[in-house]
Amino acid sequence: MRIIRTRDYQELSRAAARLIAAQVVLKPGCVLGLATGSSPVGAYQQLIAWYKKGDLDFSQVRTVNLDEYVGLAPDHDQSYAYFMRSNLFDHVNIDLSNTNIPDGLAPDAAAECARYDEQIRALGGVDLQLLGIGPNGHIGFNEPDGHFSCGTQQIQLTDSTRQANKRFFASLDDVPTHARTMGVRDILQARRVVMVASGENKAKAVKEAFFGPVTPAMPASILQYHPDFVLVADEAALSLV
Repeated sequence: MRIIRTRDYQELSRAAARLIAAQVVLKPGCVLGLATGSSPVGAYQQLIAWYKKGDLDFSQVRTVNLDEYVGLAPDHDQSYAYFMRSNLFDHVNIDLSNTNIPDGLAPDAAAECARYDEQIRALGGVDLQLLGIGPNGHIGFNEPDGHFSCGTQQIQLTDSTRQANKRFFASLDDVPTHARTMGVRDILQARRVVMVASGENKAKAVKEAFFGPVTPAMPASILQYHPDFVLVADEAALSLV
């Protein structure tokens, strides 16, 4: 595990964006695993700025997203498909046919999860997977459990995760109760994993995940075993270690 310590969120975002940009430059047709939520937004903004300067070309890049809410259409303003278009895809020269996000409306959950796993395999796997970390240590929507998940699955969101995401919706009742997410196995099989963690509210999770035992009760802790894992965290997120 490698840790990049930054002063603040702005510096964190630039550091994470540099790692992603290097992957795109070194392998223009790479497969990027992408995350949503507030943590990666700054990195996406930096990538867009470099693209507009002519420093990056996304025309051959393929992407797979970690997760999607069940029941939200791609044009719903809180769907992760919409998030990715608004925060990255609409601002760079990526081919939208090369972007992949779990289908939250597919009626057969098991079939959709199997399809998504096959899509990842067909792409040759993920070259670089970007992650955030939840306050309870979840990665993607892999919540604390008695075992580590394998492939893409539909899961019920915990109350703490729904509360954390309530700020994006009109009320808690509007927050979806289920999501479809790449499994821990899928994440571990990425050739490189980059996690961004910012703020004091992530400090406890960072400490327990990366300076404590590996346990499915803290899903992110499995990344201690990844051969090329980079944690990019600001001082607040690292304040307990």
